[in-house]
Amino acid sequence: MIIIRHFSPKGAGSRAPLPPGPTPLPLIGNLRDLPAPGTEEWLHWLKHKDLYGPLSTVQVFGQRLVILNEARLAVDLLDKRSAIYSDRPDMPFAKLAGWGDGIALLEYGKRFHSYRKHMHREIGSKLSVARFNAVQETEVSRFLLQLIDRPHSLTSHVRKLAGAVILKIAYGYSIDYQGHDPLVDIAEESVEQFSLAVQPGKWLVDLLPILRHIPAWVPGAGFQRTAERFRKHSNALADVPFKFVKKRMEEAGFETSSYLFNLLRDEGIAPGSAEEVNVKWSAGSLYGGGADTTVSTILSFFLTMALFPEVQKRAQDEIDRVVGRGRLPEFTDRENLPYVDAVVKEALRWHPIGPMGLPHRTTADDVYNGYLIPKGSLILPNIWAFCHDPTTYTNPMTFNPTRFLGETPEPDPRNYVFGFGRRICPGRVLADSNIFLTIAQSLAAFRIGKMVRDGIEVPIKSQYTPGTISHPVPFDVSIELRDPAYEGIIRAVEERDSRSGDDAEVLRGIVMGQGLGKARL
Repeated sequence: MIIIRHFSPKGAGSRAPLPPGPTPLPLIGNLRDLPAPGTEEWLHWLKHKDLYGPLSTVQVFGQRLVILNEARLAVDLLDKRSAIYSDRPDMPFAKLAGWGDGIALLEYGKRFHSYRKHMHREIGSKLSVARFNAVQETEVSRFLLQLIDRPHSLTSHVRKLAGAVILKIAYGYSIDYQGHDPLVDIAEESVEQFSLAVQPGKWLVDLLPILRHIPAWVPGAGFQRTAERFRKHSNALADVPFKFVKKRMEEAGFETSSYLFNLLRDEGIAPGSAEEVNVKWSAGSLYGGGADTTVSTILSFFLTMALFPEVQKRAQDEIDRVVGRGRLPEFTDRENLPYVDAVVKEALRWHPIGPMGLPHRTTADDVYNGYLIPKGSLILPNIWAFCHDPTTYTNPMTFNPTRFLGETPEPDPRNYVFGFGRRICPGRVLADSNIFLTIAQSLAAFRIGKMVRDGIEVPIKSQYTPGTISHPVPFDVSIELRDPAYEGIIRAVEERDSRSGDDAEVLRGIVMGQGLGKARL
């Protein structure tokens, strides 16, 4: 028998009404009101704002979902009342898939604080992130070099850039640019699976947790076999690079600076201890939380530069005036490039990395604006709606960086896109700095436009995939050097940082025998 959970709040709060929403059916509740597979969830939930107001609710099999369609609600609840809004929901499928130890799904408690402590020490401030500036500059230069040689493989280059930066910072690992890198392959596959694993409404076991006990051989329990395949990659994402760093540390004279190396060297962590597990998984969470998200924003930048050439020209004029054409922009130029910095903000606003974020869970009954939000409710902040609210952003469907300039700038979208309260992204400073450097140097070096075939300009559209992490649908743009002098500047990176591929060879030795392969649905 399946036991359906129901909320029965007690006390003064129970006399308050629930937020408005569609009328639930017996037993299944609002199951039919969830977004259909393959639809843009943020647009589905935004319809609630017109129907029920900015705060609305549905319930499915007794689980209460509360949708926030205005930024002020997220600030009031997830920021100002974070003491009771910082837990994560129980996601049975994601935990079956091995993601229960990642920071994104950890319950709010001591272990979560341990992860955050380590992350704050290494990448929690501009000063700590600045230690890795040289790493980012090298990897972005390599990205530009890849674009010169193979401009039609933009998405592949962006993914390799994101992986290279975070793997170097997290583990001191230099990827193999000459072929398929084993750690990049593991990491990309793992992150893709994570996005699927946490997608709300995708897995029936998340709505009926009792199904997690059904053996994999039972008809209809295919999710168990899928979770087992996913678990190989999630575990490998934590274990394989951890073993790589440990192996490197055993080598005589080896010295580097990376997130994991620094913690293992300085914290006196005993092998096999619970704290070692925490450090290992916090490092794994860096990739899971950082790589795929920067990919989405950087691709959005290239897409919008082709769609809004006047923005590109103004940004390039600023770079030419401030930096000149004898070098590429650096981190120290940022404060003198306000329009380029505004382009970064607008790229983040244009299509937020996670349009619906990850749900928070309440740990106590709460009453807000006269409505009861019961303990155990899942809170879904519609970040896309926050960033496209016409009462906040003028003409929100237009890519317009000037909205962030002048005496009365519109709100900084970084206050929304990296999450809220005690669940705010711990790697946001690193992500922001990497996105800035990539955008600034790409603007300096290249002219980005629509493709022309047979003398006809090929149209492109701003369309995005549904899912927890949303990307632009595949598109083609023309990428050409603005000035031949930039090619020499960019190619000089090979002289500064030639690589032998030794790290990849060490990694392949660790991976051998793991039985990892592509795990697709």
